[in-house]
Amino acid sequence: MSAYESIINALNNQLTIEHMFLENESSMHNVPPNSETHFKLIIASDDFIKLSRVKRHQLIYQILSKVMKEIHALSIQAFTIEEYKDNPVIFSSPDCANKKL
Repeated sequence: MSAYESIINALNNQLTIEHMFLENESSMHNVPPNSETHFKLIIASDDFIKLSRVKRHQLIYQILSKVMKEIHALSIQAFTIEEYKDNPVIFSSPDCANKKL
Protein backbone atom coordinates (compact mmCIF):
# COMPACT_ATOMS: atom_id res chain seq x y z
CA MET A 1 0.00 0.00 0.00
CA SER A 2 1.32 3.45 -0.87
CA ALA A 3 2.00 6.09 1.77
CA TYR A 4 -0.85 8.12 0.24
CA GLU A 5 -3.31 5.25 0.71
CA SER A 6 -2.01 4.54 4.22
CA ILE A 7 -2.62 8.14 5.28
CA ILE A 8 -6.15 8.19 3.84
CA ASN A 9 -7.07 4.83 5.36
CA ALA A 10 -5.66 5.56 8.82
CA LEU A 11 -7.44 8.91 9.09
CA ASN A 12 -10.75 7.52 7.79
CA ASN A 13 -10.54 4.66 10.32
CA GLN A 14 -9.95 6.94 13.31
CA LEU A 15 -11.82 10.18 12.56
CA THR A 16 -15.25 11.20 11.35
CA ILE A 17 -14.24 13.30 8.36
CA GLU A 18 -16.42 15.79 6.52
CA HIS A 19 -13.72 16.89 4.06
CA MET A 20 -10.21 15.68 3.33
CA PHE A 21 -7.71 16.69 0.69
CA LEU A 22 -4.31 15.00 0.59
CA GLU A 23 -1.68 16.04 -1.92
CA ASN A 24 1.66 14.42 -2.58
CA GLU A 25 3.99 17.42 -2.80
CA SER A 26 7.17 15.39 -3.17
CA SER A 27 7.76 16.72 -6.68
CA MET A 28 8.28 20.18 -5.13
CA HIS A 29 11.34 18.86 -3.30
CA ASN A 30 14.75 17.47 -4.14
CA VAL A 31 13.68 13.79 -4.25
CA PRO A 32 13.55 11.16 -7.01
CA PRO A 33 10.52 11.10 -9.35
CA ASN A 34 7.41 9.32 -8.00
CA SER A 35 8.57 9.68 -4.39
CA GLU A 36 6.15 9.75 -1.48
CA THR A 37 8.06 11.87 1.00
CA HIS A 38 6.19 15.17 1.39
CA PHE A 39 2.42 15.54 1.81
CA LYS A 40 -0.08 18.32 2.40
CA LEU A 41 -3.25 17.48 4.35
CA ILE A 42 -6.35 19.63 4.59
CA ILE A 43 -8.95 18.02 6.82
CA ALA A 44 -12.28 19.00 8.39
CA SER A 45 -13.78 17.02 11.25
CA ASP A 46 -15.83 17.78 14.31
CA ASP A 47 -13.43 15.49 16.16
CA PHE A 48 -11.33 18.67 16.38
CA ILE A 49 -13.92 20.67 18.36
CA LYS A 50 -12.39 21.95 21.59
CA LEU A 51 -8.89 20.99 20.42
CA SER A 52 -6.22 23.63 19.87
CA ARG A 53 -4.27 23.61 16.61
CA VAL A 54 -1.40 21.88 18.38
CA LYS A 55 -3.70 19.19 19.82
CA ARG A 56 -5.26 18.64 16.39
CA HIS A 57 -1.83 18.08 14.88
CA GLN A 58 -0.81 15.82 17.74
CA LEU A 59 -3.93 13.71 17.20
CA ILE A 60 -3.21 13.38 13.47
CA TYR A 61 0.45 12.50 14.11
CA GLN A 62 -0.65 9.89 16.66
CA ILE A 63 -3.05 8.32 14.14
CA LEU A 64 -0.34 8.39 11.46
CA SER A 65 2.53 7.25 13.71
CA LYS A 66 3.29 4.22 11.52
CA VAL A 67 3.26 6.03 8.17
CA MET A 68 5.21 9.00 9.59
CA LYS A 69 8.20 6.64 9.86
CA GLU A 70 8.05 6.22 6.06
CA ILE A 71 7.69 9.86 4.95
CA HIS A 72 9.72 13.00 5.54
CA ALA A 73 7.12 15.75 6.00
CA LEU A 74 3.41 16.33 6.47
CA SER A 75 1.89 19.81 6.28
CA ILE A 76 -1.43 19.88 8.17
CA GLN A 77 -4.36 22.27 8.11
CA ALA A 78 -7.03 20.85 10.43
CA PHE A 79 -10.44 22.49 10.76
CA THR A 80 -13.72 21.81 12.48
CA ILE A 81 -16.57 21.49 9.99
CA GLU A 82 -17.85 24.95 10.91
CA GLU A 83 -14.39 26.53 10.50
CA TYR A 84 -14.01 24.89 7.12
CA LYS A 85 -17.43 26.00 5.89
CA ASP A 86 -17.11 29.56 7.24
CA ASN A 87 -13.77 30.56 5.81
CA PRO A 88 -10.92 28.10 5.64
CA VAL A 89 -7.57 29.70 5.04
CA ILE A 90 -5.73 27.30 2.77
CA PHE A 91 -2.01 27.99 2.49
CA SER A 92 -0.03 27.35 -0.68
CA SER A 93 3.14 25.37 -0.31
CA PRO A 94 6.36 26.88 -1.64
CA ASP A 95 8.91 24.89 -3.61
CA CYS A 96 11.76 23.53 -1.56
CA ALA A 97 14.73 25.89 -1.42
CA ASN A 98 17.03 22.98 -2.27
CA LYS A 99 15.03 21.69 -5.25
CA LYS A 100 17.17 21.07 -8.28
CA LEU A 101 15.69 22.58 -11.43
